[in-house]
Amino acid sequence: MAGAVTAGSIRDALGGAVDALAAAGVGSPRLDAELLLAEATGWDRARIAADPDMGVPADAARRFGELVRRRLRREPVAYILGRKGFRQIELGVDRRVLIPRPETELLVELALELRPRRVLDMGTGSGAVALAIAEEIPGCELLASDTSSAALEVARANAERLGLSERVEFHATMLPLEPPRLDLVVANLPYVAEAEWGELEPEVTEWEPREALLGGPDGLDVICAAVAVAATVAPSLALEVGAGQAPAVSELLFAAGFATVETRPDLAGIPRVVWGRR
Repeated sequence: MAGAVTAGSIRDALGGAVDALAAAGVGSPRLDAELLLAEATGWDRARIAADPDMGVPADAARRFGELVRRRLRREPVAYILGRKGFRQIELGVDRRVLIPRPETELLVELALELRPRRVLDMGTGSGAVALAIAEEIPGCELLASDTSSAALEVARANAERLGLSERVEFHATMLPLEPPRLDLVVANLPYVAEAEWGELEPEVTEWEPREALLGGPDGLDVICAAVAVAATVAPSLALEVGAGQAPAVSELLFAAGFATVETRPDLAGIPRVVWGRR
């Protein structure tokens, strides 16, 4: 780096970005600034933390400024970077798909407990759940469905990049025609109620696909349809649900003929997955 043209130190770059992001209402300004600086410089966060007085090359500083301006418009970091980690895999993401959340990993953890042979991931989006299961259960056959052709483009590209294309079949429908005998259906479907939309962060309402989030007046329209369909093809169904929805979804599963229903909490203690078995 000797002799390179720099535009201030890491400390200066981060300090200004953190202040600006915090003033804009960003929830994790320091983390976001570090991630964006790492992207702009090509350095990892450990190097950034280890030498805060190191100069930032001028071209990287300009790139960093561009990325920070995007974040100030509340564009999610995952969309800015074009990727998001999910369990053991990294997924390409953009505005065609939801950004994978940590709580969705509960669906993968349940599959790991059950060790199914065939799984349908209904509403696959970026392919996060299906591809994580394929990665972690090598003998499992995966079907992944979504009614959004744009989302399926992202999911197929992720499968190709991860070397999992031969393990996962993609279908542009809620339920594949004449599906093989399934052991488990997992689903992270739209479950935001219309009245809750205005309470969500701008990162969600202004950037993520609305059709992948809104589930009707009470948030359960798509889930109701999915339960009716899944009950005909699999002995086990696991659904991610919103806060406060677990009792209503449990009743839906009982009514559909699932004899045993239980819930799994996320790290915040919120019942996040409802699992029914025949």
